[in-house]
Amino acid sequence: MTHVIVVGGGPAGLSAALFTAKNDLETTVFDTDETWMHKAHLFNYLGIDSEDGTAFVESAREQVDKFGVDRHQGEEVTGVEQSGDGFAVTTEDGEYEADYVVLATGASRDLAEDLGAAFTDEDVVDVDVDMETSVEDAYATGAMVRVEEWQAVISAGDGAAAALNILSKEKGEHYHDFDTPADAE
Repeated sequence: MTHVIVVGGGPAGLSAALFTAKNDLETTVFDTDETWMHKAHLFNYLGIDSEDGTAFVESAREQVDKFGVDRHQGEEVTGVEQSGDGFAVTTEDGEYEADYVVLATGASRDLAEDLGAAFTDEDVVDVDVDMETSVEDAYATGAMVRVEEWQAVISAGDGAAAALNILSKEKGEHYHDFDTPADAE
């Protein structure tokens, strides 16, 4: 089974995890709970009139948990490297293997640098429109790929773009996660 590891539990990471897990890819999230959302209040997120950032993160965690994401709360990733056809992700508790890795670590770009991802002249991780880095099957999202445009809704979109690209690769064709009212429980 295809395994996706997401490093980071803010809007970008949880969005990526939602899409991959919802579409039957084994998904693991490592979350140290250092998201900037704990300092935020959402008035500018489409579909949300007003919500505390911490409450938003808790709701997002509950949502990904319902789709079976293996969430490692408080387990810090200390290294990511290419390994065979995928990636080895190291934490204080052990090593994990994955086919794909999504980096969603806010403005911290250390793991992307350690992985050998290319950076722009503005010293952000260089990604394409699908959020894929110069390292095949490694994705970077949110503040690590932007100089200043750090918004929860942009980050969530970055995570979704990464996940949809992974799903497209796995399915061998462009994939769109589009639900209809009949899909809702």
